[in-house]
Amino acid sequence: MDIKQAIKFNLNSSNYLVNGYLADLSDGDLLIRPVPGTNHIAWQLGHLIAAERMLVEKAVPGSMRPLPEGFAERHKKSTAGSDNPADFLTKAEYLRLAESVRANTLEVVEKLAEGDADKSAGQGGPPFLQTVGDTLLFISGHWLMHAGQWAIVRRKLGRAPLF
Repeated sequence: MDIKQAIKFNLNSSNYLVNGYLADLSDGDLLIRPVPGTNHIAWQLGHLIAAERMLVEKAVPGSMRPLPEGFAERHKKSTAGSDNPADFLTKAEYLRLAESVRANTLEVVEKLAEGDADKSAGQGGPPFLQTVGDTLLFISGHWLMHAGQWAIVRRKLGRAPLF
C-alpha cells in the first residue's frame, strides 16, 4: 500500500462511520447538545467541512473548489453556541456539501505525484501537520474524533450503538 492508497482508505473508512452515525438522525437531532457547553452536530459538520477544505488547500494550494459564500464564517468557533436552526443547514445540505468537498479531496489525493506527500504543507493550521501527507492523513482522524462525540448524542436519543 502506498501513501495515496492509505489516505484514500482512511478517508473512505471514516466516511462510512460518519454516514452510519448520521443516517437515522433528523435535522432537529443535529442541534442536540449532549451536555451544556458542548457543540452540536450541525455546527460540527460545518466545522469539519470547512476544516477539510482549508487543510487540503493549505497542503496543495489552488486545489480546492470554494465553499458557498459565508459558509466557513457561519461555522467558526464564535458561532458554536447558537441553537437557532436558521443559523445552520439541513442534514441533507451538510451531507451534499461534505460529499462534494470529499470528492474534491480525493481528486487532489489522486493527482499527487511521487514524493508530494513529503513536501511542506505550508503555514497555518495545527503545528503538528508539517507535510502534505501529514495533513491529508489527519483529515479522516478529525472527522472520526467528532463522530465519536455523535455517538453520545445517539445514546442520549436512545439509539443502540452502531460500531
